[in-house]
Amino acid sequence: MAAEENAKLLETEEVRQRIDDLKKRVAEMAEYIKVDERRAKLAALEGQQASADFWSNQARAREVIAATNAERAYTIPYDSLVKTVEDAEVMLELAAMEDGEAKQTALSDTLAECVKADEFFGKLRLQSLLGGKFDQCNVFVRLHAGQGGTEACDWVAMLYRMYQRYAEGQGWKVEEYDAQPGEEAGYKDVYFRVEGPYSFGMLKAERGIHRLVRISPFDANKRRQTSFASMETVAEINDDIDVEIKDEDLRIDTYRSGGAGGQHVNKTDSAVRLTHLPTGIVVACQKERSQHMNKEKAMNMLRAQLYEYYEDQKKAEMDRFYGKKSENGWGSQIRSYVFCPYTMVKDLRTNCETSDVNGVMDGNIQPFIESWLQMKAAR
Repeated sequence: MAAEENAKLLETEEVRQRIDDLKKRVAEMAEYIKVDERRAKLAALEGQQASADFWSNQARAREVIAATNAERAYTIPYDSLVKTVEDAEVMLELAAMEDGEAKQTALSDTLAECVKADEFFGKLRLQSLLGGKFDQCNVFVRLHAGQGGTEACDWVAMLYRMYQRYAEGQGWKVEEYDAQPGEEAGYKDVYFRVEGPYSFGMLKAERGIHRLVRISPFDANKRRQTSFASMETVAEINDDIDVEIKDEDLRIDTYRSGGAGGQHVNKTDSAVRLTHLPTGIVVACQKERSQHMNKEKAMNMLRAQLYEYYEDQKKAEMDRFYGKKSENGWGSQIRSYVFCPYTMVKDLRTNCETSDVNGVMDGNIQPFIESWLQMKAAR
């Protein structure tokens, strides 16, 4: 009987030690993420939003809202972490008042709270890896079909869906700017914008060549095919960052937007394509019915791409933002997605892998992103 009581006492002390360790980590995390400074900044931003003329300048208002969400991305999980640890302490005190099976149940519930606290630590740890200058910004994404013909165009469509599902899971908004359909299926190119706190910081981990291996649904002989698609990311920069775009350096083309037929067909040349002649950078937008609005969105995307282009030139580090430019084909991929003869998704940079290829295609790419961010932080 005494031995049984000592075993229970040891388990209680083990849970208590777990909570004490959590409290120590909470204090360290508060200092590391500068939570007090973030609270002060958040209060100032919320004060700006409460002003009567807050929406008089919509561009500035959007910047303030984005900055507010970026700070909340730290403070909300931190507050949840603190509350969870406090709840675990209270539950441990209640467990100490119980005996027998009731005590074991209470201790089990307390450990469950500790596990929940570890999840909040994981969120904060991920946030701490996102310290780049533009990591908190929205992001422009381009998916482009590489080697593989129709199969590659279909692969772009699959990747587009994967990133849409991932963004949905993060609570982000996806806005398609332009899409060039493939001849039989999928897309040759897709341009879209992802709006959400730290969307650029996360999705920059996906920049590179993605390789697909599967039995092609477009091959009557059911042969295994390998296809490639590239993914490019550019941070959406704030209006207070000056990027000079001279009128004489810009060629503006308008054309009729694609889309549904019938009464929904677009009968005007509302789509806009901008070509920056000195650099050769081309952007397009056909989302809106208004040519003016499409031009404004395309200009925002062009400003972002030009800013990174000029920064790369200044620092002579052409892979600083875009990543090393590689051929969209064999030997250049960052990740392989194999559907046949076995199922596996493997990141060739970090060796992170999973056999749940369907889960990945449904947007479960967070493990790959986190492993890449950890690798970059370690370097």
